[in-house]
Amino acid sequence: MTEIAVPDGSWTFNGEVLRIVPGSDNDIHELRRTLGEVVVPLEAIAGVAFEPGRKGGHVRLRLRKGADPLSDVVAGALGPPADPYRLSVPKNRSGTAEYFADEIRDMLLVYQTPAGPCEDFLLPGPNVPITATAGDGTALFDGERVRLEWNGFAGSDKQKSGPQDFALSELAGVEWRPQSGMGYGTLRFRIKGERTAPTPQKDPHCVCWGIQRFGGATALVAAAVLARMPRHVAELPPAPPPGADDAHDAILRRLAELGELYRSGVLTDEEFAVAKQAMIRRLQDS
Repeated sequence: MTEIAVPDGSWTFNGEVLRIVPGSDNDIHELRRTLGEVVVPLEAIAGVAFEPGRKGGHVRLRLRKGADPLSDVVAGALGPPADPYRLSVPKNRSGTAEYFADEIRDMLLVYQTPAGPCEDFLLPGPNVPITATAGDGTALFDGERVRLEWNGFAGSDKQKSGPQDFALSELAGVEWRPQSGMGYGTLRFRIKGERTAPTPQKDPHCVCWGIQRFGGATALVAAAVLARMPRHVAELPPAPPPGADDAHDAILRRLAELGELYRSGVLTDEEFAVAKQAMIRRLQDS
C-alpha cells in the first residue's frame, strides 16, 4: 500500500486500484467536492508523472481514452483547481510524490497495461441525481431525464422557451466547454433531429457562463449523462497478450514477495529498489 496525503487531498494505491479523495479545505474546487471519492482501476491508467514546480509540484494522472466519462467529456480542458486527477504537492513532499508516481508506473509495466482506448467505461461516472448551476441556468440529471431551469441571467429566448425537460433517449450527444477569453463556457445537449441554435445565449438546450471559469460542477452533469448514453468506440483496444508462462508468473510472485519484505522492514529502500528493478528487467526479457 502506497499513500500520499497533502492538504489538496489523498491518493492511495494498493497495486490494483488508485483511490482519490479530495481535501476538506474550503478552497477545494466545487467540482472535486461534488465528485467526492474516485476509485480508478489500474487498467484505466495510461500514465502518471510527478511534475515539479517552484513551490513543490503536482502528481498528474493520465487515463486511457474511453475509460472515464469525465476525462472524455472535458477532453483535457479542465484546469488545475477543478481537475480530480491532479494532486498539488508542497515542496517538502516532493520525494514522496516522486516515489508514489514510480510505484504506479512500475505496476503498469509489470501488468503490461495497454495504453490504447477502452471499449467500455472502466469508471462509472458521477453519481446521480446530480445538479449544477452556472451562468444562466441549472442543469439537473436523475439518470433518465435532463432538466434545464433558467435564472435571471438567461436571455429572452431562453426565458420564453421556459424550462427544458428531455429523456436520455432523446439525446444525440452532450458537450462541455470551459470559458475562455471572451467566449462563453457551455454545457450543451444535442437533441436528435433538432438543429442547434447559433449562439449559446439563445440555445434552449445549453447552459452558458462567462464569469465562472470552470462552470462550477457542470462538467460532472455532462459526464454523468455521457456515462449512461449508448456508446461505440471505433478503435478497439489491443487484444490482451496470451497467457503468461510459468517463468512470468514466478517473477510476478517474486515482486509481490519483495514488496512484503520491504513493508516489513527486512529490505532497506536501496535494497528494495535494486531488487525490484532487477525483477522488472527479467520480466521485460521473459
